[in-house]
Amino acid sequence: MPTPDKPKILVVNDDANSLFALTSLLAQWAEQASYEVLAARSGQDALRQVLMHDLAVILLDVNMPGMDGFETAEAIHARARSADIPIIFVTAFLADELDRLKAYQHGAVDFLFTPVIPQVLYAKISVFVALAMKNEELKKQARQLSQRTTELTATNQRLTREIEERKSMERQNHAKDEFLAMLGHELRNPLSAISSAASLIGLPGVSADGVQRAKKIIQRQSQHLGRIVDDLLDLSRAMSGKILLNRAPLDLAALVGQTLETYRATGRSADYDLVLDLDAGWIDGDSTRLEQISSNLLDNALKYTPTGGRVEVRTWTENDDVVLSVRDNGVGIPAELLPHVFDVFVQGSSTLDRSQGGLGIGLSLVRRLAELHGGSVAAESAGPDRGSTFTLRLPRIEHPVAAAPAPAPIAEHGKPRVLLIEDNDDGREMMTMMLGGYGYDVTAAADGLLGLSAAQDYQPDLALVDIGLPGIDGYEVARRLRADPATRDIRLIALTGYGLAEDLRRVMEAGFDRHLVKPVDIDQLMAAIDTCARVPVKQ
Repeated sequence: MPTPDKPKILVVNDDANSLFALTSLLAQWAEQASYEVLAARSGQDALRQVLMHDLAVILLDVNMPGMDGFETAEAIHARARSADIPIIFVTAFLADELDRLKAYQHGAVDFLFTPVIPQVLYAKISVFVALAMKNEELKKQARQLSQRTTELTATNQRLTREIEERKSMERQNHAKDEFLAMLGHELRNPLSAISSAASLIGLPGVSADGVQRAKKIIQRQSQHLGRIVDDLLDLSRAMSGKILLNRAPLDLAALVGQTLETYRATGRSADYDLVLDLDAGWIDGDSTRLEQISSNLLDNALKYTPTGGRVEVRTWTENDDVVLSVRDNGVGIPAELLPHVFDVFVQGSSTLDRSQGGLGIGLSLVRRLAELHGGSVAAESAGPDRGSTFTLRLPRIEHPVAAAPAPAPIAEHGKPRVLLIEDNDDGREMMTMMLGGYGYDVTAAADGLLGLSAAQDYQPDLALVDIGLPGIDGYEVARRLRADPATRDIRLIALTGYGLAEDLRRVMEAGFDRHLVKPVDIDQLMAAIDTCARVPVKQ
């Protein structure tokens, strides 16, 4: 086998004696000149060798039967891989007898005339062998340079990435520090007011009017603290994917209109020029979360627009989207802050007017809730004091056909009989008392097996089942209730502390009709019971 590192010389001649003579002559100097000799008996054989090897030079006989030297040279140089191989034509004709122009046109770089003079042959091939070795050295250096360049480029990219990551971490840490400082400020303000009001109530000689004012301050500031906690919890749930959407077809324009009516009724928009243009557009969404989005966008516009300013709220359909736009002529957003207005912790920046307080995480929550609905939100501003526009886009659905009137409640006395299966003693007692206070006939059980027995004896219309029960869990309770003809028609509502999408899937696969995440708001629980009582049971 030829050594791949040495230059190779291909001798092509159809005459066996001539071929042997040339290859033997070249072989005498092969070790000294560090090259290898290959042989071919025809043009076709030469083409096969060209495909297999990188050649320093080809000694090509002109007069061969079938495919002569000119045709062979033309075929060799027609291929891109072998187009630059130098060819020395070997011929018995003198140079002036040979069609030299034709030879050069077919890639000839030189001629050898038979009989071949050894010294002339050695001199000619030595040039091309040396050239091939130099080219190989240059290729090797180029490969090394390319490899080094690649390594340096990769190192540079890694260093650049590490620098950017470090800068990003520094920015995030700085933003977090600012956010925590602002959180402390926002918590201390209402706590200070509550502490002062509580001290005022305990002072001797304080008037009845003063006590009432102090109580209202305590109530108002307690609600403010509650809103801060709710914002933090909602953002945390949204960022970790723990918010489950209770989707239903709804008209975004109607929902935004209801939100604005609340603002008007409470006087929150009284000092502004509020312009409405609401065109109907149907989406599949969670009404509570969408109201949260619209409220946060409107709060943001009012907060950063001076009294007497203009706020425009519009909804319309655009291709496959339903669009909500909230535009104001307020303080605007600086160009350097605009790309980051939806980022967590960024909204606490002192760049914006903080006169009205608040944590400023509402826009982060808006973006996450929009994404959970398959939509997006964007911000635009021409700069400081030139107002801003926030645009929400949500996937549009077709206007749903009006549903048939709901059937009457399943219980003759107007409220369903309820079975509560809950292992926490205090939770079971409180919920039983609460449901009883709302007029429900309630039976309670402390674990899954007792709940199954109570279902047989009591025959409730609806069961509230905790998932984390001892013995058999709530999933198994639901499966057994559905498997028994005597209890399969009971409506089932799951109560669980787990709110991930996987938990919802397991709940529905077990046979539940609804899924509520603890702690359950009383109004939400009443609505769920009423809804379940009016729809066909899930089989």
